[in-house]
Amino acid sequence: MNLVDVLLSALDSLRANVLRTVLTTLGIIIGVAAVIAMVAVGAGAEQRVQAVIQSLGSNILIVLNGTSVSGGVRGGSGSVISLTEDDARALAAEIPSVRYAAPAVRGTGQLIYGNVNWFTSIQGVTDDYLIARDWVIGEGRSFTRAEERAAAKVAVIGRTVAERLFGGVPPLGQTLRVRRVPFTVIGITREKGQTPFGSDQDDVVFIPLSTAKKRVLGGDRVRGDYVGSITVKVLGPEQVAQTEKEVLEVLRRRHRIRDGKPDDFFVRNVAQILEARAQSERVMGLLLAAVAGVSLIVGGIGIMNIMLVSVTERTREIGLRMAVGAQGRDILVQFVIESVALSVMGGLIGVVLGVGGSLAVAHFAEWPLILSPGAIAMAMGFSAAVGVFFGYYPALKASRLDPIEALRHE
Repeated sequence: MNLVDVLLSALDSLRANVLRTVLTTLGIIIGVAAVIAMVAVGAGAEQRVQAVIQSLGSNILIVLNGTSVSGGVRGGSGSVISLTEDDARALAAEIPSVRYAAPAVRGTGQLIYGNVNWFTSIQGVTDDYLIARDWVIGEGRSFTRAEERAAAKVAVIGRTVAERLFGGVPPLGQTLRVRRVPFTVIGITREKGQTPFGSDQDDVVFIPLSTAKKRVLGGDRVRGDYVGSITVKVLGPEQVAQTEKEVLEVLRRRHRIRDGKPDDFFVRNVAQILEARAQSERVMGLLLAAVAGVSLIVGGIGIMNIMLVSVTERTREIGLRMAVGAQGRDILVQFVIESVALSVMGGLIGVVLGVGGSLAVAHFAEWPLILSPGAIAMAMGFSAAVGVFFGYYPALKASRLDPIEALRHE
């Protein structure tokens, strides 16, 4: 028998028991689908994290107010206001690797335009803040230094606010009320999208820091020189770790914190936080891969089992083939091909289900999808290898049958 005849014979044997063939390949189907979905969703998750890092601003340190301690009771984060605008100026002046140190205050409130209102985040910032956090003005302009010094009532709005509050009306030059204080819209930012935690970065209105403190968000917590946070933009990613240490040193000295005493502020590395999240997602991906590998092995064991049953069922057929001239290697090749065909068919179905599942996840979860041809090829190659590995023993057993004993088998 030539190879084509062996292949056709193997396929005829599989077609004779379609349901058994499908059930046998179920483990392979699940394993291959899981591998493809895991790689696609994992790569998409990593791409999303990198995009969010860029949207939040690369090479960023965020300095936040600390916690208070009274009578052994610790307040929450930001319960003590310790950061000032002078702190921001000192960081920019004393640390060479700091490109920008931008103070900011933050709150929430109702925006009103005509008979439409929208509740959103209100941020009092400087133009340096927008640059440091990589906010790009899509239409109009940002604040000028003169407007910041004069506490001018001008606003830059995010894309979501522009759509929700103004609808089809061009926002530039329009007057909106922020907590009942009238502001003129001078700019609209380009779209940034969501953070990894699901919040909409474009649902925001920016107003000058001095205006926010004096007219909108003023009160005990942001009175005078005090601010809610300081965003530090570092010159390069390789300098972030050293800059973080220097920021701690400068602020501890300025706040007169003695050795051994806790800081009254926090320093957060945005990239590290998101990278930690990406790392946890990669670990979950590896666990998925392990599950997929176990599923492939279980599928391989199922193939071996069904091939052993097939050898027993077809013993007389094997004896007859040998009696009319088939060699042991022909029987061996036929059964290995049947095993590989089972694996490959399961792999093909798994590819379809894996791609379909990945597309469904991407659609419903609004997740970026990256289908890897390499992952598909690897999964198919592994499924074929499983067929060879687990099908070889039954095939070898079939090829070593004695023709006379096989013909006598009932």
